[in-house]
Amino acid sequence: MLRALFTRNLISMSSFSDLGLSEHLLQTLSSLGYETPTGIQEQAIPLLLGEPEDFIGLAQTGTGKTAAFGLPLLEQMDAEADYIQAIVLAPTRELGQQTAAEIKKFNAAHKRLRVECVYGGANIAPQIKALKGDVHILVATPGRLIDLAKRKALRLDRVRFLVLDEADEMLNMGFREELDEILKFTPEDKVTWLFSATMPPGIRKLTVKYMSEPKEISVAASQRVNADIEHTFAQVRQHEKVEAMRRFIDNEPEMYALAFCRTKAGAQKLASQLAGMGYRADALHGDLSQAQRNHVMRRFKAKQLDLLIATDVAARGIDVDNLTHVFHYDLPQDAAVYTHRSGRTGRAGRTGISLCLVTRGESPKLERMGKALKIELSTVRIPDVEAIVSRRINHWAKGITASEIESPVPDVLVDQAEAALGELSRRDLVHRLLAAELQKMGYGGGADSKDLNQADSGDASKRKHRGNTFRYFINVGEIDGLSRGELVKFICKHSKLPRAAIQQIDLQKQHSFFHVETDDKQIVIKAFRGMNLNGRPLRVNEEAHRGKSIHKKKRGKRPFRPAHDKHRGRKKKKQ
Repeated sequence: MLRALFTRNLISMSSFSDLGLSEHLLQTLSSLGYETPTGIQEQAIPLLLGEPEDFIGLAQTGTGKTAAFGLPLLEQMDAEADYIQAIVLAPTRELGQQTAAEIKKFNAAHKRLRVECVYGGANIAPQIKALKGDVHILVATPGRLIDLAKRKALRLDRVRFLVLDEADEMLNMGFREELDEILKFTPEDKVTWLFSATMPPGIRKLTVKYMSEPKEISVAASQRVNADIEHTFAQVRQHEKVEAMRRFIDNEPEMYALAFCRTKAGAQKLASQLAGMGYRADALHGDLSQAQRNHVMRRFKAKQLDLLIATDVAARGIDVDNLTHVFHYDLPQDAAVYTHRSGRTGRAGRTGISLCLVTRGESPKLERMGKALKIELSTVRIPDVEAIVSRRINHWAKGITASEIESPVPDVLVDQAEAALGELSRRDLVHRLLAAELQKMGYGGGADSKDLNQADSGDASKRKHRGNTFRYFINVGEIDGLSRGELVKFICKHSKLPRAAIQQIDLQKQHSFFHVETDDKQIVIKAFRGMNLNGRPLRVNEEAHRGKSIHKKKRGKRPFRPAHDKHRGRKKKKQ
């Protein structure tokens, strides 16, 4: 049971000096350019500086949660101790590295306090070596922390503080068992601070099980959308999304954009596909080393890249003011994430475009986000090849006309070129130049001019589920301990369908719904036929047939049911 619930109007402070922080931290914050605390910082810091108590802080991504727990954590540390006093758990290596780097920045004036970061996907030996010194705050991903503990490379029996950062993201990524294990082998009298953007049932269960009367504050997500952003969407088939992206890029010669994918693999794949077509594109995700991340960001900020494809977690910390577009290659999980993504454009007085690429099955989700944010998402057509070529050639020709010759070309070279081209008419010369430019753009030699726009690509609220997208019911829900991500993996594993084909997971308590884009809807139904989960038969069928047999009746016979299910629905006889 929660001891107290604080709202964002509880207190009103104007600077960090009002929050109770020590002088050396205030000086550090000032040197770093921190002036006014955010809502979560304003409310959390005074509470966390007091008597150690369990705490829950709910605030959207990008609101400064690291400082909200990092500053009080530094104040609570004993620099004379020679053991780990605090663990900060992060869902990904990328976020762990960022969190550790930020806490280290806050700790710059205190040389004796040590902050280290350990994470999977990297050589464990240097991490074990780093832990042999006195470490006071350890930032870690769950899997690597458990691995190190089992190797006896660290001891957690004297941990005083455990911070769960982005707890909902950890649950979505399938870290439920790891969290349970970590919470069990740390001291019972530790203090647990949990920070999350949302509070799904799985996280609430953890708080009930492992936290003692936590105080909770909730800072409502600001869903004010920048008025300088044009919010648009284009309906496209899943397998044609890359081609659609290509056409939008080609239609805007001055494009400088950020594109979002749900997964690291998806971001890398899209970046590789576009780079392979000759576009200046690269990926930013959690599988990159810090050196690789820095290299990509330097190229993007220097405009050596036109397009950066990123995951939501990896994109945190990107600060570029002159983006023309934000692409939602994959739709975000919720409206708050959409706001955070689209807010990367339309800055510093410039206008920007937020463009969602959606399949038919994603239309209802897009409509709900628009209503939640009170924005009007307008339909845009995917440019056709003829329009793209016309626009690009016009831009190319104007560029040549407007260009200034910085240093004159020697007359002898001009005479030489005139002599070599002398037999060509002006029209022939233009023809050859255009052919070369078209080939460079990838639209020469009979390029595919297929119309990618679907017939009913009007208002999202008017589109129906039809064509090759189907909505399914499955009798699996939160009671089975599955997150959305785990359910998608489960469906993909047994149906052999790619992750991109599974859309719009609606996870409910006792059952769920999902959309599948496929030409053979029986693939999904047949994949789960006769299966059991947690001792009960699985049922998967189209939503319209929920509660009925998924098999057609033949020749008057009763619908087939697995043998173990033949008495389902009958009352047991009294013994």
